[in-house]
Amino acid sequence: MNELNERDALRADVYRLLARLLREAPDASLLEWLAGLEVEQDGTLLAERWASLVAAAGAATAEALQRAHFRHLVGVVQGEITPYASWYRNGELMDAALVALRRDLKALGFQRAEHSRDPEDHLAALCEVMAMLIEARARDEARFFMTHLAPWAADCLADLGRVDTPFHAQLGRLGQAFIEEESRRLEAESREDPVRIVEP
Repeated sequence: MNELNERDALRADVYRLLARLLREAPDASLLEWLAGLEVEQDGTLLAERWASLVAAAGAATAEALQRAHFRHLVGVVQGEITPYASWYRNGELMDAALVALRRDLKALGFQRAEHSRDPEDHLAALCEVMAMLIEARARDEARFFMTHLAPWAADCLADLGRVDTPFHAQLGRLGQAFIEEESRRLEAESREDPVRIVEP
């Protein structure tokens, strides 16, 4: 199998980074790596949002972000942001969106990791699935995105973009811009049904 083209490899990397930062706070080494990224300013919104996240990473400490991550995305009962498809789509956790997702994940051959405490409709888990679908060049990539991320993920990340911790706010704004760009690109692709050859 040929290697992924540069664009798709970068998309998979962004999904994995979003998943990592939505699931847990960055440690000191990841924060240092983020702060040292060089962003090519090409006039796009994504480049602007990347630059803002890099600047926020340079001004943050891992210890402070650990506390902020818990407050914003975890909480004692739940955080300020509840990053689950069921919450955003149905208004309740463990609802219809999770049932539909589990059905599709099973059909795609994905199994929930035994060590995971989160339901499968956590945004981090969905970003991880997208990264794997891209890397596998799965035909279902666009349909999965439009079914399980497009209806709610940008709204969730926009909400994260309004929290009072600059790093998490910039993460939310970057994620929102990335998901919106993915939506524009994948919407047309998801409508293209594969050709079925029917024997007479």
